[in-house]
Amino acid sequence: MFRPEKFTRKIACILGAGKSGIEAAKMLARRGFSVLISDEKKITKLPALPAGIEVESGGHSERVFACEFIIKSPGIFPKAPVLKQARKRKIPVFSELEVALAFMPKDICVLAVTGTNGKTTTTTLLGEIVAEHSKSCVPPRRTFVTGNIGMPVCAVADQIKPKDFLVIEISSYQLEDSTYFRPKVACLLNITPDHLDHHGGMLNYIKAKARLFKNQRSSDVAILNGSDAFCAALARDIKAQVYAFSTQAKHELKTDVFFDGDEIIFSEGYRLHAPKLPGIHNVENAMAAALAALAIGVSEKTIQTVFDRFKPIEHRIEPIGEYNGVLYINDSKATNLDSTIIALKSFDREKRIWLILGGRDKGASYEVLAPEINARCKGILTIGESMEKIKRELNAEVEQIPCFTLGKAVQYAAEHAQKGDIVLLSPACASFDQFKSFEHRGEVFKDLVHSQFKK
Repeated sequence: MFRPEKFTRKIACILGAGKSGIEAAKMLARRGFSVLISDEKKITKLPALPAGIEVESGGHSERVFACEFIIKSPGIFPKAPVLKQARKRKIPVFSELEVALAFMPKDICVLAVTGTNGKTTTTTLLGEIVAEHSKSCVPPRRTFVTGNIGMPVCAVADQIKPKDFLVIEISSYQLEDSTYFRPKVACLLNITPDHLDHHGGMLNYIKAKARLFKNQRSSDVAILNGSDAFCAALARDIKAQVYAFSTQAKHELKTDVFFDGDEIIFSEGYRLHAPKLPGIHNVENAMAAALAALAIGVSEKTIQTVFDRFKPIEHRIEPIGEYNGVLYINDSKATNLDSTIIALKSFDREKRIWLILGGRDKGASYEVLAPEINARCKGILTIGESMEKIKRELNAEVEQIPCFTLGKAVQYAAEHAQKGDIVLLSPACASFDQFKSFEHRGEVFKDLVHSQFKK
């Protein structure tokens, strides 16, 4: 466990100059630590950094091992040579999440959300509910929404006061690095194949997700998808109070909330109308957020107030415009196969979708997409590094058109889509072959679509 008093005034190494690494370095520097940021890639541009922070890039030098502890950025492979060497030399390695929490008051209320899909929507929805609730708290309490959703936990560590709420979107990368993390409310939305290249297989991926519940006690709350077999299997070893949600008639766990096609109904008897978001998966996200909020004493009236005003998340099944009777949808956040399946299922089985698919492959087989593609798609426009793999594995009845780039895919769609069709960017892949992030990919897609029709 990271204990600030044990490491005060010692030299820290931050592995990785990404967003979380920079914020961790700045937080430590403010507290008087000397910090070395070390990145394997060559860094050409960095934000202004306070005194006490040095940076090396283009490889890790011996200076890393002269530091007295290391904070690992989430994206670094767990078996990276620099980490193996650090552990061999008995240098402690911590996660950005746990170091941030170590500097916060012990009595804050931590609510954590993970899952292969739906994390950002659920975390944002839960954050809005808790923020609405915190307005009525006496004395006043504040709500911080952070983690994998965009703002690293270290970025808010100095602002949090006792009793405040911290709502965290947490990824499998962050969980695999977190040994002592203990949220008051822990929510696991689902588990489907993702990041298998990073974790080395499905079993390790599931183990990473399971760490969310590892340190919880009987006074804590765990929320699980009752229809997900992987979630149900984990429930047996959870010490916290378990609550399950499901929209399915068949489920693996006894559920505490279900959907009758119109309302979300809780075992206590009260009912809520779900937010106006497309797809049954968003009903499940709302169920999870509601259960998490109820676990900390939020009223059903407050939950419904936020449900009624909630808007779709950017880059997740986001309508961006209709041109010549063709609807363009930005689902750049679909970075895995299951996300794309969910997006396809959000539309009727009318074979009117032009699906833009591809990017950096993540290790799972594209064959699982075929049933939904056959039912709903007119054509597949492939882009990026994974084009050849998609061609080999997809085995769908729908024609694949190799477009290589997003720009060419948008141009092809504009020339061939007919009135009533849908052009859906839902890549099922990471973005890092051609873009900085899925957000960057989504913004480029929106610009390309709008530019195409300004001509």
